[in-house]
Amino acid sequence: MGRLFGTDGVRGIANDDLSPELAFRLGEAAGHFLGDTGRGRIVVGRDTRRSGEMLESALVAGIMSGGADALLCGIVPTPAVALLTRQLGADGGVVISASHNPAEYNGIKLFDREGYKLPDEVEDEIAEFVDAQRSWERPTGAAVGRVERVDDAADRYIQHAIGTIEGDLQGLSVAVDCGHGAASLTTPEAFRQLGAKVIAVETGFDGTDINRESGSTHLDRIAGVVKDHAVDLGLAHDGDADRVLAVDEVGAIVDGDAVMAVCATHLKERGRLPHDLVVATVMSNLGLEVALRDQGIALIKTKVGDRYVLDQMLTSGAVLGGEQSGHVIFLEHNTTGDGLVTGLQLASIIVETGLPLSELRQVMRRYPQVLVNVTIADKGRVGTSHAVNDAVHAVEAELGERGRVLVRASGTEPLVRVMVEAETEPEAARHAERLAEVVRRELG
Repeated sequence: MGRLFGTDGVRGIANDDLSPELAFRLGEAAGHFLGDTGRGRIVVGRDTRRSGEMLESALVAGIMSGGADALLCGIVPTPAVALLTRQLGADGGVVISASHNPAEYNGIKLFDREGYKLPDEVEDEIAEFVDAQRSWERPTGAAVGRVERVDDAADRYIQHAIGTIEGDLQGLSVAVDCGHGAASLTTPEAFRQLGAKVIAVETGFDGTDINRESGSTHLDRIAGVVKDHAVDLGLAHDGDADRVLAVDEVGAIVDGDAVMAVCATHLKERGRLPHDLVVATVMSNLGLEVALRDQGIALIKTKVGDRYVLDQMLTSGAVLGGEQSGHVIFLEHNTTGDGLVTGLQLASIIVETGLPLSELRQVMRRYPQVLVNVTIADKGRVGTSHAVNDAVHAVEAELGERGRVLVRASGTEPLVRVMVEAETEPEAARHAERLAEVVRRELG
């Protein structure tokens, strides 16, 4: 079988490849691998998907079968689970979510007691445990786990996020697209408590509409709201709100790279950017590296996945890192990408400087970037194809220092992603389509 864990946990179509049986075994594994030798305590949260209740029931049954207690937080963002795992002194945390994927998908990702995603080697041990026949004696009687409900989970998270900025947001107007996801219960309320005027859309949910034509994958929705209501800032979350993308007051998109450029510049100016260092992934735009260099800030790049960004941050001492997709980590405030905290940091910079986001984002000039997704059943072959490698080298030679190329397998979907940056968008598109055609021909 392929590797059970992708770059963001176990993910698949709920009640199909991500079955209740698998969720049960992952629950057992959570109690077994994350708990102490005594009785473990595991925080559990989920997003708004209809399948979340089903998978939560199976997962919690597994946790209790493994002899651990389940601390149920209900619908909360992923970063809330990371936070509450630490706040409640639990042994680990589990989030039931498929992030930006459509409603029929779901996922299960695990945190250790410090709120960090698990290392690859621990995930591999859990995968072996899940795949094997039952090989340990289950507890009975009083040793069976119990459920404890954390009714104030969302409010705990909101209060933590509010405390990450100084002052308030009086006078600021904000539009928020919650994508029918977990942010519906947290982001609008946090901004309101800070005094901002808030227009919130896509806050209702029925379990089947998460991310549908809304949220961080459909920015035209929030851009339209910003322009229609003349607000200062627009924010759009994915389903579990560990990411956020922004639009400025004229409706122009401000992606994760631009958010990091604005925040890094602001932190450095105030002496709050240790080592003058930011961590991002190989998918970040070349313009981010150029912008940071101009500000005297170094950029370290990692492979794709916020877990790898975090690992490098911990190694290097960086406090700011993230992905173009909007997973931004402020390590002083949380251990994972946090859409609400990121949105609040950006909003507070607008208020503190008195400058519109359209001006603040000019610190970074974005190089035209074209991304083509190619559906491939066996995406793992992309790294061993001589034809693909030769095509990549040919494009790189042609672009020289005026652009760059990245061809990689998706960590969560059956796709090969072809990304090209160049001085002009037509040039980037031409090279991207050329490479995508080679991938289709050789691997399709």
